[in-house]
Amino acid sequence: MARIRYEHLASTVRRRLPACGSTSVVAVDGPSGAGKSALADGLADELKARVWRVDELVPGWRGLAEMPPVIARDLLAPIAAGQTAVARRWDWIADRPGELVSQAPVPFLVLDGCGSGSRVIRPFLSLLVWVDAPEQVRRERAMARDGDVYEPWWDVWAEQERALFAAEQTKSAADMRFRSA
Repeated sequence: MARIRYEHLASTVRRRLPACGSTSVVAVDGPSGAGKSALADGLADELKARVWRVDELVPGWRGLAEMPPVIARDLLAPIAAGQTAVARRWDWIADRPGELVSQAPVPFLVLDGCGSGSRVIRPFLSLLVWVDAPEQVRRERAMARDGDVYEPWWDVWAEQERALFAAEQTKSAADMRFRSA
């Protein structure tokens, strides 16, 4: 990925009007291992923003398509109404619903993860960023990060990503696109 100038990206976000009540929400979407978390973290540091890893709300290895409505309903709609959001994390180790977590409205919120730029979420977004990389690079990164757990699920997850991105047309809807190598 070309060196990202986070101050420039943050300036772009600051120029956009909040679309989620008083909160400006940025979605960093793309396939697994593309570099989304690094970009989300760098942007969040620059904005002093809260980062939500949306995979925390995906209900298991086969539930990717179920997550976007949960983000919209349980996280973003309450924030847009000026209320504290309450959502249930997924316990990936136990493979079942986990603890409740909350999020009060904040000036800037960064959604990090596959599906964060889905149509049902877009009305709440001030900016949608797409991040991608060659498949072999993505797979190597994902296995280095989570290989023990992720390896048997890579193909299942990748198939869901392809289906979700095709249905949602996320890449073409993105305001900005980055590609890492």
